[in-house]
Amino acid sequence: MTRATALFPPTFEALPSDIYFRYDEFDAGTHSPSHRHAWGQLNYASHGVMELEVDGQRFLSPPQYAVWVPPGREHSCYNRQAIVYRSLYVSAELSRKLPVSPCTLAISDILKAILSDFAERQVNVPQSDADRRLADVVIDQLQAAQPHDDYLPYANGGALGEVLAALQAAPGDNHTLAQWAERVHSTERTLARACRRELGMSFGEWRQRLRFLAAIEALTSGEGVQQIAFNLGYSSPSAFIAMFRRLSGTTPEQYRSTFRALGQA
Repeated sequence: MTRATALFPPTFEALPSDIYFRYDEFDAGTHSPSHRHAWGQLNYASHGVMELEVDGQRFLSPPQYAVWVPPGREHSCYNRQAIVYRSLYVSAELSRKLPVSPCTLAISDILKAILSDFAERQVNVPQSDADRRLADVVIDQLQAAQPHDDYLPYANGGALGEVLAALQAAPGDNHTLAQWAERVHSTERTLARACRRELGMSFGEWRQRLRFLAAIEALTSGEGVQQIAFNLGYSSPSAFIAMFRRLSGTTPEQYRSTFRALGQA
């Protein structure tokens, strides 16, 4: 088994400003050891999927979503695949405007554009009036972001846990919820209720999110779009492309091209 390379965050006794922007690129198989600090932190992978553990709870940060870690919470991360990393450190005072518990936040196009612009210009601490105004917009956008407990939650065992574990092993499985219910000696209605209660979403949405995460990994490993589509259970590449565009804001090939370009920069 390959040993993960440790990543160590910048060490500050205090933040240089109320908001500090950080940008990096991490290779596959890297991790950040468990740590905590007095400020809040937004963790966002513009390409790839970051896995975080916050106070013992597991979170995923795929494109379009970020993980918010409030001040003082113990957290660590692991990157199974190479990622393009965007992070925002937020002072304890400003963090009071944001969720008090760790959560996944949907990232708006405006917020993505500002993070991308600051990364391109290597802005860590906003200095100009224009950049300070953009930093204010970032906080406004985070306040308005829709929070989720987790991007891909898990069931607490039982019949639903058995179904989800089987789907993780084979994301392309197209059995209906009724067919799964028969397999695990349950009913479709019981499983549907368990999805809403334990996952906070429908069975179909959970499976789509699982396939999206699998698609990102496959794209970064070089698999063709048509093959990925069929492996993930789609009847045609166009159906897969439509799903990917809806969840990422870009097509699979555009996503792959951007990732390759960033890796060569």
